Amino acid sequence: MSARDSKSARSDSKAARPRKSGKSKAEPATPKQTKPKQSKPQKARPLKAKLQVPPEPKANPGVEQGPGAANAFDPQRLSAEQMAIVEKLSANLARAAVTAQGAIAEAALRQAERPAALSADPFHVGSALTEVLGRLSARPERLVRAQAELFQKYLELWQSAGRRAAGETVAPIVEPQKGDKRFLDPDWSENPVFDAIKQSYLVTSNWLNALVSEVEDVEPMTKRRVEFFMKMLTDAFAPSNFLVSNPAALREAVASRGESLLKGMENFAEDLTRGGGQLSISQTDYDMFKIGENVATAPGKVVFQNEIIQLLQFTPSTPQVHEIPLVIFPPWINKFYILDLRPENSMIRWLTDQGITVFVASWVNPDQALAAKTFEDYMRQGIYEGTAAAMQQAGVDRVNTVGYCIGGTLLASTLAHMTAKGDERIQSATFFAAQQDFSEAGDLLLFTNEEWLKDLEQMMDAEGGVLRGQSMADTFNILRSNDLIWSFFVNNYLMGKEPKPFDLLFWNSDQTRMPKALHLFYLRKFYGENALARGELVMDGIKLDLSTVKTPVYVQSSKEDHIAPARSVYRGARLFGGPVTFTLSGSGHIAGVINAPVAKKYQHWTNPALPDSVESWMANAVETPGSWWPHWAAWLKERSGGLVPARDPANGPLKPLEDAPGSYVKVTS
Repeated sequence: MSARDSKSARSDSKAARPRKSGKSKAEPATPKQTKPKQSKPQKARPLKAKLQVPPEPKANPGVEQGPGAANAFDPQRLSAEQMAIVEKLSANLARAAVTAQGAIAEAALRQAERPAALSADPFHVGSALTEVLGRLSARPERLVRAQAELFQKYLELWQSAGRRAAGETVAPIVEPQKGDKRFLDPDWSENPVFDAIKQSYLVTSNWLNALVSEVEDVEPMTKRRVEFFMKMLTDAFAPSNFLVSNPAALREAVASRGESLLKGMENFAEDLTRGGGQLSISQTDYDMFKIGENVATAPGKVVFQNEIIQLLQFTPSTPQVHEIPLVIFPPWINKFYILDLRPENSMIRWLTDQGITVFVASWVNPDQALAAKTFEDYMRQGIYEGTAAAMQQAGVDRVNTVGYCIGGTLLASTLAHMTAKGDERIQSATFFAAQQDFSEAGDLLLFTNEEWLKDLEQMMDAEGGVLRGQSMADTFNILRSNDLIWSFFVNNYLMGKEPKPFDLLFWNSDQTRMPKALHLFYLRKFYGENALARGELVMDGIKLDLSTVKTPVYVQSSKEDHIAPARSVYRGARLFGGPVTFTLSGSGHIAGVINAPVAKKYQHWTNPALPDSVESWMANAVETPGSWWPHWAAWLKERSGGLVPARDPANGPLKPLEDAPGSYVKVTS
């Protein structure tokens, strides 16, 4: 999920909850005569000292006087109220430290039971880093020039800081990139000290990342691995991630008399416990959302079930519907209700309003009993049996289909398999952010080499043959660490705040487990070998060839998608042998897809041609404001047949098993 996804979806969220009190249950006792006044809520403002030493009082009996005594700290010089504040601040800081130490000690004991988690090179970047540094050292003149450039930047920064200290108005020598939310607090610009810290960090991090990216004569994937690691490292060491160099966190600590830090360490301990000894940073208030109550609420029935899926048919909202129904196969890494978060942005509800009979596959959250399930099993029990059940329920001999993300990769493979078998049940196929050609598959490629796969295999073996859902969540979070890790680290731990209720992040954290056989096949055959695009993928004894697929195809991609990059999706679109309509939407992997027309957000581009590259396609594309859904709906209706009486899922040939959203979606990891 991209940063823009989070920002845009957050603006749509209407859930709210009162902020929890940061007050601890066992506060130090305060004498009655020194009871502090009730403090008023603090407004954000430039950092200033909140505790001021009053004028020196008259000499007190028993207090030592003499040279230097006027400058020495003397508790008796503080008023009773100020003394109470100091005592409370000190007590909260001490308790915060004890809480953090206890949580870390407990986590260390748990991690000691899992030696694989204590790897000296958990990101498998050691050999790549050695090669890149070797190339750098082989060109000493480049290093000397780079060091001179860095020193020059530092010199400019020192001169700028000096001029500003003298009262001049000075333009910054470096500024954060557009969209960088780490330095939004006014003190990062208005306070000369924090401004200098910020600019010093930006100078250094930009220099390090540029130094690596300019290395020559290195294998592209090796260089890309080091670039990713260096970006991750420099992001981690941003001054905003540390209490002593974060003005907002310091201001909150003073204003709350240390309660923010105590609450932050309590949040830290809770997240360590929730992660079983590994830090699982809370991104939202998980208790605010209930599946089937305030998310995934579109009415319908479960009309079919096997080991792999529950097939949901949703209640029509129009008196007539198009004859050919639509069957949606979302990714099994996440759960289907991304299509039905809230009524106002629910794609499922919107499609039923267009007169479409909607079926959705709700994938199982597999346990150890399903560890041996394969990609072929998901094809047969997922798409083959799911579409067969939908056809029986609707009384038709063909269906339209959608594949979202990895569900689209499976759908494309199944289309090629059906073509080889002469099976023509699929009238059309639509792909949301789905890849078939993985040669430019984005940063996820960095997590699919054999070193990573060996680690994954060990992890899955330790879990009985499945990959924990948290492992998948961690991988996706790393791809956007500033937005999905460090922003919550600062909010939850340094500021001591509760994360805001946010349905999209609730869904994002509701990851499913992965069967070992399925997951390793997917990573090796698609990311590792790019076998489908090369015509080398064999399933069920059949070599798959996408060029033989003549089914009409609609391909949606998103301009800022970091999981299924537009260039990668476009390459896959050109592999099909039939008519292909390609559309590019604004935003990223989630908000680019889930963009209801009523929101009137973003834009999309269309072009009926399909030239050699996405850049050539874009050069002649037409931009249209707002959602791409109406464009797709028009395309879909042309392939959905005439109108027939609406189909009640409770009265079809298949007996309803339970109400939507079903039971599979409620199984947590």
